[in-house]
Amino acid sequence: MFGLLVEQTPGACYRNVIMSGHSKWASIKHKKGAADAKRAQVFTKLAKMITVAAREGGEDMDSNFSLRMAVDKAKGSNMPKDRIARAIDRGTGAGGEAVILETAVYEGMGPGGAALLVEALTDNKNRTIANIKGIFNKRGGNLDAKVMWMFTRKGVVHVADASGASDQDELELMLIEAGAEDISRDGDRISVISAVSDLQSVEKAVKEAGLAVEGGGLEYVAKQETEISEEDENSLASFIEALEEDDDVNAVFTNAA
Repeated sequence: MFGLLVEQTPGACYRNVIMSGHSKWASIKHKKGAADAKRAQVFTKLAKMITVAAREGGEDMDSNFSLRMAVDKAKGSNMPKDRIARAIDRGTGAGGEAVILETAVYEGMGPGGAALLVEALTDNKNRTIANIKGIFNKRGGNLDAKVMWMFTRKGVVHVADASGASDQDELELMLIEAGAEDISRDGDRISVISAVSDLQSVEKAVKEAGLAVEGGGLEYVAKQETEISEEDENSLASFIEALEEDDDVNAVFTNAA
């Protein structure tokens, strides 16, 4: 998941730019050979997201939007129902399952001067920072760089296939009326960015248009993108992959174009 810059232009409601999940970075995938291990790792990360959402907003998914989004994402990844239920229990403390997880965001620079934000969900910050620092040091990154100011927090809704909407112009107008600030397309895949306060209404509009929500939530989006060389692109892709393989890392955001 990576950043998006929204820019208003004269005479236009919005300008499409590269955004999280829909740039060339979206096609970076782990190799098939370790599919089972990767699935287990994905479930671990999803369970943490569910636990934190349940702890912060309770177990009622009708009133806890963050929890509903996390559970929907888990279901979309075929996470077992009993594991989802246990993750909720750990957040609410039901049955003595309580676990303390903290959200931590680390900032730094990667290859080509690309800014990076690493969002982690952890029960041990000392372990997490040691692991992340090791990845940065090994790959020539700079974890001392202050880059948070380059990003802003936004709501993002991802749709894997928007081809079901018969009138794409009407779809975009509906999403804009619901609060969309930008819509990014990559083939049939779209992502819709909004103010945090409009995330829920945008998700509702997507569903009312008959489209399935692939995922979404709150993301850090870049205020301005940075062009990097092809060589640095490859290095950055490897860098981000290494970060995402850490069990504590929930998401990585970059301003690379």
